[in-house]
Amino acid sequence: MRVFFFGLVISFLILFIINLSWIISTIYFAAIYGLQFVLHHKNLLESVDTSIYVKWILSADCIWIILALIFALTRKKYKTDLDLHYLQYDPLTNPSICIILPAHNEEASIEKIIQNYAAQKNVKYIIVIDDNSTDNTYNIAERCGARVIRKKENQGFAHTCFMGLREALKTDANIIATSESDGTYNAYDLSKMLPYLDNSDMVIGTRQVQILTEKGNQNSIIHVWGNLLVAKLIQLKYFNLLHIGIINLTDVGCMHRLIKRKSLEKIINKLTHPDTDRPLAGDSIFLHLTMLAVENDIRIVEVPVTFNRRIGVSKLESNKKLKGIKFGLKFLWFVLIS
Repeated sequence: MRVFFFGLVISFLILFIINLSWIISTIYFAAIYGLQFVLHHKNLLESVDTSIYVKWILSADCIWIILALIFALTRKKYKTDLDLHYLQYDPLTNPSICIILPAHNEEASIEKIIQNYAAQKNVKYIIVIDDNSTDNTYNIAERCGARVIRKKENQGFAHTCFMGLREALKTDANIIATSESDGTYNAYDLSKMLPYLDNSDMVIGTRQVQILTEKGNQNSIIHVWGNLLVAKLIQLKYFNLLHIGIINLTDVGCMHRLIKRKSLEKIINKLTHPDTDRPLAGDSIFLHLTMLAVENDIRIVEVPVTFNRRIGVSKLESNKKLKGIKFGLKFLWFVLIS
């Protein structure tokens, strides 16, 4: 079924380009040679009707639609198990949260972030993974009372996040939370997200609600629509005919999320290459985390969160157009091949 889905998406893209090209070329020739069509008593519709190219294109379109319907029908009962995929109520009586904050040269914001999370109810641990910062991030974080792990070399964002998840499981916290150290997320959103864990195993934030975002944040048009496109592709990948899929997503790039300890333990070793700490998905680690959760029957709910302008500069440079497009294409490809 994975190969079938891959083929459907790739063939759709090819057919989309072919159909669009044909429409544009037809309009162009009609505009340029329209008078000749009239003089020779042959209108545009007659030209279209007799075109062998149109017949091939329409035939290919019909075949794709049939295959898409077959895919939909085979997914009528996909992930519809009564005990795994429907309403459950499983509240945590004594929630204790461990916050993971990956950081690289965040001295301008790290103190405020730690203080804000430390002030939230149920937050028991704050772990800062310092990815070999060259500024004063480590000292400030340590002074603020966080548990700070300093890497000897810069091994990248994904490795830092994975290390944070692994270290969080060494605590006795029953909820693991991830966030950013650049001030983009607000600690007070934890109180909004936490109640949804009564009915789910993972709560993911979405930054797609305009009135909950600060004007001038780094989510450009490319980020907003790219995240939505990849999110809906994931939704289609785990599609079922009864409920339009086991998951409803609008934002795949949001790092602000909560996950129950037992659920993270179930999938954490699947995030990396065997017997290593190198994430399989690279910088798409949180996208991979979401997909692994779905595949392992971990229930997910997406909740709108607030989103601020970044303090400092982006370390991944995803705010730059070319880098943003590159990240988006990597996300798309990973969804297709995984």
